Amino acid sequence: MIQGWEWIIILVVVLLVFGVGRIGKLGSELGKSVSAFRKGLREGQEDLKKDEQEQEKASEDA
Repeated sequence: MIQGWEWIIILVVVLLVFGVGRIGKLGSELGKSVSAFRKGLREGQEDLKKDEQEQEKASEDA
């Protein structure tokens, strides 16, 4: 199991390899990706609800 001080060493190595600017850029891109994924999920759920409502109306009209 990785202890607290080992995480610090890992973070320092990552900073040395990638640099602060690149890590910040990756973080912002990751945030945008998560936002787009959540938006897609919401839109998919809204589409499902619309389809269900249309099916209910069609069954009531029949």
